[in-house]
Amino acid sequence: KMAAPSAPRPPRPRKEPQPLVIPRSAAEEQRLRLERLMRNPEKTVPIPEKLNEWAPRPPPEFVRDVMGSSAGAGSGEFHVYRHLRRREYQRQDFMDAMAEKQRLDEEFQKKLERNKMIAEEQTAKRRRKRQKLKEKKLQAKKNKLEQKKQEK
Repeated sequence: KMAAPSAPRPPRPRKEPQPLVIPRSAAEEQRLRLERLMRNPEKTVPIPEKLNEWAPRPPPEFVRDVMGSSAGAGSGEFHVYRHLRRREYQRQDFMDAMAEKQRLDEEFQKKLERNKMIAEEQTAKRRRKRQKLKEKKLQAKKNKLEQKKQEK
């Protein structure tokens, strides 16, 4: 069954035909995309979310196809072995990459801390220098006032 329309829909506004432009460079493609976005500034811009990093799938809870020790491997066992080996190498590469990333992150954090400490030391040094100059000016002013009092 189809529901009867309650009211006729108004016709959709027709879009004016756009000329076909083939971008010749990445910059031109970017410019065309920006122009298309700016044609309707009220329209929300889709911002893609960051993709999750690839991670190897965890090892199985229960291994079903365990090779027995009483006979030699059959012709299909090599392929099973090859897949297992490839998956293990991928897992090791992933763990190495994660360790390297973590090491680089720690180095970066240490560098940030070191730079922050250096900047704070410089600021403190300059603050002390400004304070010293300020005190020197105040002392000079007091000395001048005392000299005027003594002269009177």
